[in-house]
Amino acid sequence: MTALVEVVRSGFVESVHHGSVVVTAPDGSVRASLGDVDEPMYPRSSNKPLQALGMLRAGLDVADDDLALVCASHNGEPEHVERTLTLLAKAGLDEDTLHCPPDTPRDRPAAERRRAAMNCSGKHAGMLSTCVSAEWPTATYTDPEHPLQRAIAETVSEATGEPIAWTGVDGCGAPLLAYSLTGLARAFGRLVTADSDDLRRVADAMRAHPWLVAGTGREDTVLMDAVPGLLMKGGAEGVHAFALADGTAVALKVADGNARAREPILVEALRLLGATPAGEAVDRMAVGAGIVTGADRDVGSLRVTTALADALR
Repeated sequence: MTALVEVVRSGFVESVHHGSVVVTAPDGSVRASLGDVDEPMYPRSSNKPLQALGMLRAGLDVADDDLALVCASHNGEPEHVERTLTLLAKAGLDEDTLHCPPDTPRDRPAAERRRAAMNCSGKHAGMLSTCVSAEWPTATYTDPEHPLQRAIAETVSEATGEPIAWTGVDGCGAPLLAYSLTGLARAFGRLVTADSDDLRRVADAMRAHPWLVAGTGREDTVLMDAVPGLLMKGGAEGVHAFALADGTAVALKVADGNARAREPILVEALRLLGATPAGEAVDRMAVGAGIVTGADRDVGSLRVTTALADALR
């Protein structure tokens, strides 16, 4: 692992986050890398665009805004919840058919816990809708041996160009597929450049509806709004991936799983690769504003390491 981000408090480096980053060119070749980019890892929710691709190929029939929700790790804001329930209703199903656990909205932790508010509920609603379209059983849709999950695994392997190294259980209860950061970056590059209608449709839906992919104030929404043609999707345990409109792609994994290190890396990577995200929210992400505090005021910041900046140039 390589040092990626330093946490600076009152001018003194207090902590360091290590991890791995890979940059792939539009043709899928590795342009730059740091750390263990070819070892299997769990992509967590960064895998959702590829899962959605598998659903489309298995028969999912939804509008583009609903497809963006299927790819989402949303805040559980009212429209996210209502869209999830509507997607289920169109398939003749209801909230009780979701296998994701109940949760509260991200911005309203005191709200009622419900399955439709869980950040992966759109993905699960998409999985159930696919099963209805394909006439597959819905009660066991999260079983790794279910025909839906086998179809998704085959699609993910094809998109990444790698075999699935391991299958586990994600936080939402769906199967979790392990492969490399390099495979993740290559897959994102393919999503934005492929001639295939289904690959491009996933990318286009997410880019057209970035708020549905995450929500108010979230990095995926803010940065896709700020950079034309950007496709981006984060995951738990410090994973993130994005692709620029030309197919240049980046995938990263923070070794300790701490999400606070991701935003400075994302902003710096975009800027060093020639994108120009701007705005107050982006500037705050770049330095981890509000993270290093003392007595409720900022007393430091996060900054990418020289090694990471040099690798991205």
